[in-house]
Amino acid sequence: MTIRSNRDHGQHYRPRMHCLKKMEALVVEMQDSKSGVKGTEQKLNVTSIPHVVTGQDILAWIANKMKMDAQEAQALGTMLVAYGYIYPLQDHKKLIVKPDGSFYRFQTPYFWPVQQWQVDDIDYAIYLAKRNIRKKGSLEVYEQARYNNFHKWLNPKWDFIVMQAKEQYRANKERQKADRVVFDCQERAYWIVQRPPPRAHSAMDCLDRLVDPINSEPQTYDHFRRTTIYLQQSIMRPKVKSTVSLGALVKYMTTYKNHDPFLAPCTPSNPWLTDDDTYWELNMASVDVPTKMRVERWSFSLYELLNDPRGRKDFKVFLKKEFSGENLAFWEAAEDMKWGSAASMADQAQAIFKLFLAPGAPRWINIDGRTMGLTVKGLEHPHRYVLDAAQTHVFLLMKKDTFFRYLKSPVYKDMQKKALTPQPHNFSDAQLEQNARNRKPGLDPIIIWQKAEEERKAAEAASRPVDISQIKNKLDRK
Repeated sequence: MTIRSNRDHGQHYRPRMHCLKKMEALVVEMQDSKSGVKGTEQKLNVTSIPHVVTGQDILAWIANKMKMDAQEAQALGTMLVAYGYIYPLQDHKKLIVKPDGSFYRFQTPYFWPVQQWQVDDIDYAIYLAKRNIRKKGSLEVYEQARYNNFHKWLNPKWDFIVMQAKEQYRANKERQKADRVVFDCQERAYWIVQRPPPRAHSAMDCLDRLVDPINSEPQTYDHFRRTTIYLQQSIMRPKVKSTVSLGALVKYMTTYKNHDPFLAPCTPSNPWLTDDDTYWELNMASVDVPTKMRVERWSFSLYELLNDPRGRKDFKVFLKKEFSGENLAFWEAAEDMKWGSAASMADQAQAIFKLFLAPGAPRWINIDGRTMGLTVKGLEHPHRYVLDAAQTHVFLLMKKDTFFRYLKSPVYKDMQKKALTPQPHNFSDAQLEQNARNRKPGLDPIIIWQKAEEERKAAEAASRPVDISQIKNKLDRK
């Protein structure tokens, strides 16, 4: 076992569960020289082991101390063994207290579960390597399997692991025989608790071995100052009445009730049940005339409108007539940069800045000075979300002004008139069987993606400003 000092891992007393406090206090009382369980020196094979207690003495002391019957005392004693406070000297795999003369010892506090350091696979690999050296390759079946797996997983560190195992084995041989046997039993009992055999219950699964977030940060003046500011802001934060929040929830449910696939059927029919793909064809991303339900969903919010490729295309037509398409173009460019490749991120950020934000930019957008300052400062070290502040500002501008004008415009009203209202299909059983036989292969997703990319590039080319100098050069050549 790799010995760790307090300086390395901060092994101060910090229980993880309330039951551990009670078990630790009970174990301390059991080891009291006057009122605790009486320990004697017993022989294990040919070695004399000090401070050995029997299972029946442990159960008798628990029943007398806690005023409980034998069954409850055995359950509590088994819990102490399962958590590693008491370990058996003979049958290590069975973490129970037997009501007979079986030998047990109290585990040293270094191996108690209240310690803070996390169990590491490298420590377990060192233990298995040391045990393999001592047993000359005769490990248990599950230990041999884990030893082989560690040899594969930790192959780059295996020389270090073997070196540590040999050094610990050499240091252990220099001890007296009784101390050596006791330490081997303690270490083996610890790993039986922390790494139990297959199909064995582990009590450690319900314990959190992570560092306590309350005690992980040093208690400094700055920590208390930030805590005070946070609490003041929490007190000043406006509270929403339950009636208002419930009203908003009812409004949301009423709005989306007919668009929820669990509450309303899809028309004309469900393709997964009828094998008729009319519903998918009517709701494709690049369809010319959308359905009425789809157009109605655009009016719910600007997010719903921009999330639908067909709705965004219709919104672009309206913005082009309003001569204000640069806001949506900037929002789309920022979205593309978020999901683009990391190699082209810096170039994309500079190109977007020169096209939309720089002084005298061809498609300059109007944002406030604070947002511009944050964006310019972030462009010194560009990342995926460097344009988030400007993108949010533009989104809110479109949401407060342009979106509501679009809903009142002839573009949206004409689309509402042209929208399709598919009639529900009422297929008979024979028709459903015929549809299943006439099932058509669907379009490949790659083809759909390529088509969408071509449409996007064509729209970008159409929305770019016209360069008059190039047109003059072409006319002069002619």
